[in-house]
Amino acid sequence: MSFWQTLKKPIVVLAPMADVTDAAFRRMIAKYSGHERADKTVGGPDVMWTEFVSADGLVRATPEGKEKLMADLLYSEEERPIVAQLFSAVPEHMEAAAKLCVELGFDGVDINMGCPDRSIEKQGCGAAMIRNPESARAIIRAAKQGIARAGKDIPVSVKTRIGYNTDTLETWLPVLLEEKPAVITVHARTRKEMSKVPARWERVARAVEIRNKAESETLIFGNGDVVSVEDAYQKCKETGADGAMLGRAIFGNPWLFHPILDLHTVPLHERFRVMLEHTRLFTELLSFKNFATMKKHYKAYVNGFPGAHELRTELMESKTIEEIEYVVHRFSSDHPELHGWISDTIER
Repeated sequence: MSFWQTLKKPIVVLAPMADVTDAAFRRMIAKYSGHERADKTVGGPDVMWTEFVSADGLVRATPEGKEKLMADLLYSEEERPIVAQLFSAVPEHMEAAAKLCVELGFDGVDINMGCPDRSIEKQGCGAAMIRNPESARAIIRAAKQGIARAGKDIPVSVKTRIGYNTDTLETWLPVLLEEKPAVITVHARTRKEMSKVPARWERVARAVEIRNKAESETLIFGNGDVVSVEDAYQKCKETGADGAMLGRAIFGNPWLFHPILDLHTVPLHERFRVMLEHTRLFTELLSFKNFATMKKHYKAYVNGFPGAHELRTELMESKTIEEIEYVVHRFSSDHPELHGWISDTIER
């Protein structure tokens, strides 16, 4: 039985986002979106995804390049169940990468068939697959073959969109269903629309209808404009989707999946403490990555309080953890109630 079948519906999961859901941030989410109860840990996403990783790169990159790609496949036990997302238009590369993911201990493999980035599409990957159904079929089969070669049965899933230039859900989804992936996540926009228009969740409802008519066991998840866990539950209730994927709402908000806390309800000093912890973890685990990656999180962490704009501006100009800590420390001088706490944190 696939682990997907053991989860209580609706299933709420963390979206794979390049330079966002990296190993450092996922650990923060795992740590702060759950809380201990007498019998178990509750809260947190039901499933996590890695950033998407090039299967071609995993096979063909130089040792240095492969080392960086492997960093995108770092994970901790607290993140389980965790799915590795891959992209490729070369079946042999997908097969090898899927086999590697089994060997690394991942709980599942997901194939990106929705990314609108032109450099990805030029490789025949991401959203370009919507225009090449036969290639999409071959890639799904290759992933399954790689998993089988590894001698362990983990599920393959797909993340895609409702169409490329136009909505082709009626013809595109049945192609994917025929390959029997465990889950299909439908971003309720076309590739052309990017995220410029509201997600059309009525098309997720239609995807559920198409799945049901095909008598398929594939789970259907919706994606797009989900702002909270409660919103995810509501959208699933309205559409009949088996689950929902949260993406942009997670920026700088490791509490997003927490059953009680939220970015705007935790004390400001706690928000700062977690932001600094996140920054340190990023520099420890992903030192080769551009430090500017953290700045998209600062926009969320530092928001909604007096002086936030000025503090955020300084953080955006900072380039090291030391500079970040200094800026936060100096900000505390104008907020006596935070001064001692922030000083202690930085000294540690």
